[in-house]
Amino acid sequence: MKKILFVEDDDALGYALEFSLIDEGYNIIRTCTIEDAKNCFNNDEFKLILLDVNLPDGNGYDFCKYIREKSSVPIIFLTALDDEVNVVMGLEIGANDYLTKPFGVRELLARIKVQLRSNKSNEIKDKLISKDITIDISTSHVYKKNELLNLTALEYKLLILFMNNPNKIIKRESILESITGEDDTFFDENTLSVYIKRLREKIEDDYKNPKYIITKRGVGYKWDIEVGSE
Repeated sequence: MKKILFVEDDDALGYALEFSLIDEGYNIIRTCTIEDAKNCFNNDEFKLILLDVNLPDGNGYDFCKYIREKSSVPIIFLTALDDEVNVVMGLEIGANDYLTKPFGVRELLARIKVQLRSNKSNEIKDKLISKDITIDISTSHVYKKNELLNLTALEYKLLILFMNNPNKIIKRESILESITGEDDTFFDENTLSVYIKRLREKIEDDYKNPKYIITKRGVGYKWDIEVGSE
């Protein structure tokens, strides 16, 4: 069930739209303030955000900017501010669509479906997911259980290589060639072992008993967990 964050302080409109969206099979989380919306956004994953502009503790434009610093989730503004300046502003700061009140439920549903279809193809390209490890390719951020990991550039290259080749034994020489490329920096198998150890320390629950990066002695390494995309 696709989860949508719905930020609207007008109770009459909010309840009516929430009911209609639930009836269409969406999982709706509704908030009435930016503060509550931020808490929901930071602690959950949403497929789409419906956002009012005028809210009790601020405006939706600022929240839109906040979201865009962290995510490419589709955003549709729902607002009574229908002049061209506001519409252009909303789109320029990162909104995907802008629907002015009053509007029909069927039109809203159609626009939601368009954004979800578009975002689905982007997510496949932009995210790699393996159990509790997620790589956001668009930002180069790596998360374990939704916590941001601090990886070096070489650790990130190693992780990308492994997650793009799940359940395959990768020879040490192939790994060295892949992560160094045309770089003349000295990088031997002993150095590789050090980087593998450091990466394990960051992504494994117990790096001494790894479940992600498995050593195949005398050959190389293997990413031992399935990888997919949302």
